[in-house]
Amino acid sequence: MTRIFCIANQKGGVGKTTTTVNLAAGLSQIGQRVLVVDLDPQGNATMGSGIDKRALELSVYDVLLDSASIAEARQRSAKGGYDVLGANRELAGAEVELVELDRRDRRLKRALAAVSGEYDFVLIDCPPSLSLLTVNGLTAAHGVLVPMQCEYFALEGLSDLVNTIKQVHANLNPDLQIIGLLRVMYDPRITLQQQVSEQLKAHFGDKVFDTVIPRNVRLAEAPSYGQPGVVFDPASKGAQAFVEFARELVRRLESLRR
Repeated sequence: MTRIFCIANQKGGVGKTTTTVNLAAGLSQIGQRVLVVDLDPQGNATMGSGIDKRALELSVYDVLLDSASIAEARQRSAKGGYDVLGANRELAGAEVELVELDRRDRRLKRALAAVSGEYDFVLIDCPPSLSLLTVNGLTAAHGVLVPMQCEYFALEGLSDLVNTIKQVHANLNPDLQIIGLLRVMYDPRITLQQQVSEQLKAHFGDKVFDTVIPRNVRLAEAPSYGQPGVVFDPASKGAQAFVEFARELVRRLESLRR
């Protein structure tokens, strides 16, 4: 069964795209078939996978407007070892065009159904705003993975996201749930980060993944080379943490099935 997950957080700059591409590469390394769907008009997940967003002939924009299928629009990330449904600035216009269309919040879900048997995981990189694009991602997904920095304002952003997920769960997607919270850009030397990390574990319990992604310069450098950090420098602490996170996610899903 294909597992479809949104990587979402309504706060910007928390590492959603870094999490998406490195989790995809990590899952690929442990033998999983992965599709990344870039739902952000900035196209950072596309570029970070080594695909030139400016040269896309077909993108997620065409898929949402029914002028192409995912099978036609997807490309292979040669470095990452996974498929990508790319995005570019055209996608910003989809917001306006989708408003007039039937079942505008379920278009991605319908498109993914056509390729569901071809992947073990579909990872959807959502924009930080609660837009029609984000709603399409949340409606299509089985669950949400939430990358979080252990800082005070991140907790406020999390409460907004939880409310959004509750609304989508109630009105559009009864299967939607938070799969887990991933602590990213973590520096154990900072007392506040330790305190927020403990608060997260106290409040969310086993929803907080055991794996912690450290603050790591190699992960930050990798996108400029068009590669996930997991591929760019496999020996770095950040890359190793993401591969371990991929293993933990697979283990967690297997235990849920039992």
